[in-house]
Amino acid sequence: MGDVDLDRPPYTPFFGAMGATAAMAFSALGAAYGTAKSGTGIAAMSVMRPELIMKSILPVVMAGILAIYGLVVAAVIANSIDAEYDLFKSFCHLGAGLSVGLSGLAAGFAIGVVGDAGVRGTAQQPRLYVGMVLVLIFAEVLGLYGFIVALILATKTKN
Repeated sequence: MGDVDLDRPPYTPFFGAMGATAAMAFSALGAAYGTAKSGTGIAAMSVMRPELIMKSILPVVMAGILAIYGLVVAAVIANSIDAEYDLFKSFCHLGAGLSVGLSGLAAGFAIGVVGDAGVRGTAQQPRLYVGMVLVLIFAEVLGLYGFIVALILATKTKN
């Protein structure tokens, strides 16, 4: 029997790859839901008030940013997988991917619901726009928190 390195079993890269997958898949799901839900609100609102279409694109843009968070973390994780990859690093990468992915999914749901209702409400009462933007910012920051934690985890090294 050869030497067995308990720090680098053959399945170690799997956890890092799953972290990158979770980062991209879950954050893209959140972005897609936020875009679709807000888009239906924009389509319904634009029938009555077509001049507000460009002003109402904000929730769609904010939802798209969530996918960028996942893409950045997935790229950082994927570029870290090499011959010196150990279990500690792979578990940190799995946690990083889940952190940004699931927080992006939750933020996408929030942005979608707020964007849909906010855009429809703004068509009837324009003063609601500022309130909608504030709530959208608070929803987006949930994804940003997950992104920050993911970057910390993805760059963590064993001391």
